Amino acid sequence: MSSPGPWADLARPPLRGAALRSALVRPAGPLGRLEVEAALDSTSTVLAERVRAEPGGWPDLSVLVAEHQVQGRGRRGRSFTTAPRAALTASVLLRAPAGSAPSLPWLPLLTGLAVVEVLRRRAGLQAVLKWPNDVLVPPPPRPSTAPTSAAAPAASGPAKVCGVLAEVLPPGAAASDEGPVVVVGVGLNVDARADELPAAGATSLRLAGAATTDRDVLLRALLRRLADHWQRWGAAAAGGGPLPAGLTDPVREVCSTLGERVRVELPGGALLEGVAESLDASGALVVRTADGARAVTAGDVVHLRPAGGATAPDGGRG
Repeated sequence: MSSPGPWADLARPPLRGAALRSALVRPAGPLGRLEVEAALDSTSTVLAERVRAEPGGWPDLSVLVAEHQVQGRGRRGRSFTTAPRAALTASVLLRAPAGSAPSLPWLPLLTGLAVVEVLRRRAGLQAVLKWPNDVLVPPPPRPSTAPTSAAAPAASGPAKVCGVLAEVLPPGAAASDEGPVVVVGVGLNVDARADELPAAGATSLRLAGAATTDRDVLLRALLRRLADHWQRWGAAAAGGGPLPAGLTDPVREVCSTLGERVRVELPGGALLEGVAESLDASGALVVRTADGARAVTAGDVVHLRPAGGATAPDGGRG
């Protein structure tokens, strides 16, 4: 595996691993461990392998970051590649408390919420969450000099800038934890050009007109926000009780899927169409169909538009 030198492209500087560790790893910050590597196949795959090989070396909230991810993994087996230092690709280990399994579906949603919050506050973008694992941003504003005639093409709809993938490790794969051990991967397109994007319907922070594309700033803010949500989740999920509204309502508030007419491709290939009404207590998407309400726990969602309109992209992480 090879990757260009860290200073081959001065417009895309490398992350400052030592400074990030000093600021974010305990006792200075919330993380248990933080490693930044030049190139990896998949941060989630490699982190899971390292946790199995050295369980005691990877405490709760350990993070593995790749400057260049060459074989990233998304939902339903999709794969993608990121250009060197054009994205933030990271995976986080969460050692969940006993009894928390019923609340696991909220983890990718809370991770998406953290991304939305950071993009709104740091990048100046009105990001939204698309159930269950994508973050979308609006297209950049039309320049004031752009033509306004009826013949001018309309701005495209929201595009995917980030994907999330949460996976539970097999029992016994990560020491003798009493609760589930989860790896949560995040792929955020930061500085990618249009020809470097991993899939159709995707964008990057730069293409969306973000106020900053400083990956150090974004990563620090994102990991702190993720840690805050996950620690609150762990405290509330212990014992198996329902999560409090103070933790889940912010997810509902930024979830653009709610209120939309959607088509859901369910595991196995069946299709479901209706209006996305709500998220239930387990984090499932409640879709109102012609036959009544149905709770969807997994599936690829397409936001349907009126005839001639665009659809919001679906897909996996990154």
